[in-house]
Amino acid sequence: MEQRTLGRDLVVSGMGLGCMGMSEFYGQTDEGQSIAVIHRAVELGVTFLDTADMYGPFTNEVLVGKAIRDRRDQVVLATKFGNQRRPDGSWIGINGRPEYVRQACDASLRRLGVDHIDLYYQHRVDPTVPIEETVGAMAGLVRAGKVRFLGLSEAAPETIRRAHSEHPITALQTEYSLWTRDVEKEILPTVRALGIGFVAYSPLGRGFLTGAFRSTAELEENDFRRLAPRFQADNLAINLELVERLAELARAKGVTPGQLALAWVMAQGDDVVPIPGTKRVARLEENAAAAVIVLSGDDLARLDAAVPPGAAAGARYPEWAMRAIDR
Repeated sequence: MEQRTLGRDLVVSGMGLGCMGMSEFYGQTDEGQSIAVIHRAVELGVTFLDTADMYGPFTNEVLVGKAIRDRRDQVVLATKFGNQRRPDGSWIGINGRPEYVRQACDASLRRLGVDHIDLYYQHRVDPTVPIEETVGAMAGLVRAGKVRFLGLSEAAPETIRRAHSEHPITALQTEYSLWTRDVEKEILPTVRALGIGFVAYSPLGRGFLTGAFRSTAELEENDFRRLAPRFQADNLAINLELVERLAELARAKGVTPGQLALAWVMAQGDDVVPIPGTKRVARLEENAAAAVIVLSGDDLARLDAAVPPGAAAGARYPEWAMRAIDR
């Protein structure tokens, strides 16, 4: 697995592993199987692991902590705070208050069983707290040795600039894939101008771009994708056409649709690192193999024509979740 550098100094594997679905949101979970996936990822060189305190809630950090206990020095560990939930899973809100930043970090360190976090993100921007105050508290964690590098998630350009002026931001994590290309307009130019790396979550369109399913009926009852507009009715039919186009190009290339989608994200720049998630070793191995696929200029042009910016039908989240995105 190639290495890429986020910001000035954080070296990570060119593809990471999103661990969220191992604990919540994508149907049934299996801790033993998930730990096996993480162990296999490390063997394959996929050593950039992504979690958050809200996943589970709280249980995903515990799971990741168990998985890396005897191999902490082999991984780059990223987690997040800011989406505040109760132990029963109910929603409290977005919290960027300095005192909460410190409390959340200490709690994450305990759950992960580590003495420091490599990359600590604000998961969502709190509109009630100046970003300088939140990032100032995060910078205090760096000075205390609890965190090495700072990140933001789903932040708008002006927020990114203000945050970076307070303390260097190493990475911005935001959704990016063939069917979610909004960041190309302002976000990517902003982070590149500032020397900030970009971490692409949901690079497979929450699994949709793999062609693995064709209707929401195939999803488990507790799978949150059932609520996503892009997976609904008329939107779904339009989006399935995009997947068919992707699948046709993948067949011609001799790879799977998911591998082609991941290779496309990785081809967007050496400062872009996708973090596809999975709960299965076989899917992990398929994803990791995408890192060696070389796309020519013609390949990229054909993909742009098949799945152009804005082609996906429907919002990427339900309305209530879209309201939490900084604009």
